[in-house]
Amino acid sequence: MEFLQKLFEKLLWNSRLFILLAVILSMVGAVLLFIVASIDVIKAVINTYKYYFNLLDQESDIHNVLLHMIVSAIDLYLIAVVLLIFSFGLYELFIRKITIKDDKSSKVLEIHTLDQLKDKLAKVIVMALIVAFFSKVLSMGITDAKDMVFFASSILAICVGLYFLHKH
Repeated sequence: MEFLQKLFEKLLWNSRLFILLAVILSMVGAVLLFIVASIDVIKAVINTYKYYFNLLDQESDIHNVLLHMIVSAIDLYLIAVVLLIFSFGLYELFIRKITIKDDKSSKVLEIHTLDQLKDKLAKVIVMALIVAFFSKVLSMGITDAKDMVFFASSILAICVGLYFLHKH
């Protein structure tokens, strides 16, 4: 009976290694998002070059196009950071502590508890949502005073939320 108990405990303990699948795929997703966002920024640079050297249609609204491209790239970068923090956190919580750190390394990726992982992820996700909100606001047409009041109220709600998020 003791043999079965030890075998079961070993099997249960080693089942945590399935977390490696989530860690690896989160890292792959983060790298892909970093690449896609960087390509978007490069496209924005190319469009700016073309516009200012008269290679693009001068009637196009280059400023709004560039702003949308950059904001969407920032959104992708933030989501990539979420995946990166998630993969680091899972690895450190379930597999083992990462020991290739030095005194100069950032404490951002250091995660000791599941609550720390949730807090860090929540903060970055909120920032990504704010960027997504900003992107939607850019394309929103304000036609009357009611739209302006809703716009101002939503900005106030975001500010209050950020205040309470960073208060502790």
